Amino acid sequence: MGDPLRLYGLNALVLNAAGGIGEAIARTLIKHGATVLAVDSQNSGVQQHFASVKGITGVTATLTEPERMPAVVEEAAKKLGGIDILVNDFPLHPETPLAHADDRLERLLQLRAELMLQTCRAALPHIKKSPAGRIINIGFLRSIFSADGAQASARAEQDLRNLTRALAAETGEFGITANYIQPGAVMTPSSREVFRKDKTLRDYCIEGSAARRLGEPVDVAKVALFLASDDAVFVSGTGIAVDGGRTHPD
Repeated sequence: MGDPLRLYGLNALVLNAAGGIGEAIARTLIKHGATVLAVDSQNSGVQQHFASVKGITGVTATLTEPERMPAVVEEAAKKLGGIDILVNDFPLHPETPLAHADDRLERLLQLRAELMLQTCRAALPHIKKSPAGRIINIGFLRSIFSADGAQASARAEQDLRNLTRALAAETGEFGITANYIQPGAVMTPSSREVFRKDKTLRDYCIEGSAARRLGEPVDVAKVALFLASDDAVFVSGTGIAVDGGRTHPD
């Protein structure tokens, strides 16, 4: 059972929250006392999804265009009355799994970086007012990379690591922490569709986890809870892999 006082009085903005990891994080944060604004795309059904969930309000917005993110943040700040916790995740899924660290990946990383930076820049004036400011960035799922996509996966994590460390250095003097979570093969709606089409990739991911299973969104959500809480007050600029332990070199 969640401790209703662990995040009591804190407001969280969770992006890409209608399903999968974002939904699990939103539900976990409210169990521990936070108030959550869950934002997802127009066709995600996020408003209806959380309509009967006390503590979570679903809002639709475009999450793939960087120039729109400041408006999303300002609306969230008004609805919540402030922002203490920002969970950055974006619905960026290539049409087919990525095999190489090529131009297609670089364009995806550039878009993610622009979305994240625009969101953080807009949110910082609000988070600076918080006694417990937290920024939590969510990495790409292993399912967006092919079985031979180890190099591309490593490149994507390195990019997120660099971005998060820069945010931590910029915000640390205000008592804000910035960290990232790197999921492994976690069974989200998007992963399920990829694995349905490519059972070989699914089996590869299971074999590549020391736990010999696919992860669940709640596995990531529990780590997000730690990073959002006072337990992680002196943890910043770092990442936590949630992948069951790796047996493959990637």
